[in-house]
Amino acid sequence: MSSQRETRERVTMSTDWYEPYAISLGIRTGNLLFVSGQAGFDETGTTVSPEFDAQARQTFANLRRVLEAGGSGLEHVVKVTIFVTDISVIDQVIALRREFFTLPYPADTIAEVSALARPDWKIEIEAIGLIPDA
Repeated sequence: MSSQRETRERVTMSTDWYEPYAISLGIRTGNLLFVSGQAGFDETGTTVSPEFDAQARQTFANLRRVLEAGGSGLEHVVKVTIFVTDISVIDQVIALRREFFTLPYPADTIAEVSALARPDWKIEIEAIGLIPDA
């Protein structure tokens, strides 16, 4: 057993869109950052567009913001889980992964789900990132 006590630190920002739902944007523990699922909404919580590509790009932007607030970044992501409401967008998701992530690409799970937390969301991404200076 380790003699060190487990520590968890909540990641938050001035605009914490998950606070009303009792969800942390992210949790830091050791050199890992666990990021809650991000979707295609802006700082006010409004879904940016009904179009998949616009939502997906905003989702990656939100993911980047939370990772950076927690001391990590897209280049330090080791695992992502991507939920989509229509698996036919798989080629778009692969193209976005190539655009936003770098080699070695993170481990990934992608799954089609019947719905996300809001009926107009088409994509949600959660991630685990390394904190390089931890």
